[in-house]
Amino acid sequence: MSEYLGIPVHTLFQVSTSGALVAGVFDREVSVKSILEHGDFGLGTFANLDGEMVVLDGRAFQVQGTGRVLEAASDAGAPFAVVTRFSPQIHTDSGPLESFKDLEECCNRYRSSGNIFYAIRLDGHFSRVRTRAVNPPSPGTRLVDATQAQSEFSFTDIDGTLVGLWSPGFSSAFSVPGYHFHFISNDREHGGHLLDVEATQLHVRIESLTDFHLALPASEAFMKADLSKNTAGELAYAEHAH
Repeated sequence: MSEYLGIPVHTLFQVSTSGALVAGVFDREVSVKSILEHGDFGLGTFANLDGEMVVLDGRAFQVQGTGRVLEAASDAGAPFAVVTRFSPQIHTDSGPLESFKDLEECCNRYRSSGNIFYAIRLDGHFSRVRTRAVNPPSPGTRLVDATQAQSEFSFTDIDGTLVGLWSPGFSSAFSVPGYHFHFISNDREHGGHLLDVEATQLHVRIESLTDFHLALPASEAFMKADLSKNTAGELAYAEHAH
């Protein structure tokens, strides 16, 4: 499949930049159909920040600010997404996780470098999961302000999957450095951007990604946006605030 599509294995494909999101460029840049042609595993958001995107097993799900989860239509639009054709080299089990920090430390043990990207999948039974989902803001709102109106959800004793990416520090100009996880339950009824987690043991699969493809939008909003500023601080706040 990768040869047919012209996409090498262990490739991360990204649409637009994190800096554009921070600057408020939330318009449709690409369709879900196009995203799934480039990967079967990943995350992102939807046009006008209408919820969180979870791409898992070749399907794209939308976790809305109301908490509703639905499978995204192929013609649904997205301003930002990051996907890969998941082909893990590491299969293992985690120890007990009592926090997001424990999750990070668990995954750190299997990263051999701080200079490449990683795709990370964790499956199993979760004692506790806390997530958030953004709600559509007014046009022109910066991401840091849009997250002020996010919805937060808490789930207990739930089976599901964490879809995650780790990006190196040098990617902060165009990506989300560090760990970025989205959650979706096995029944596809709950999910969101991960804020905190607790589990006794999860099955862990990790893929190192050494090829990165970035597709820049051609929309007027992107072309005219001022993306020259350092947005790392705003992005970190938007990713972790709750």
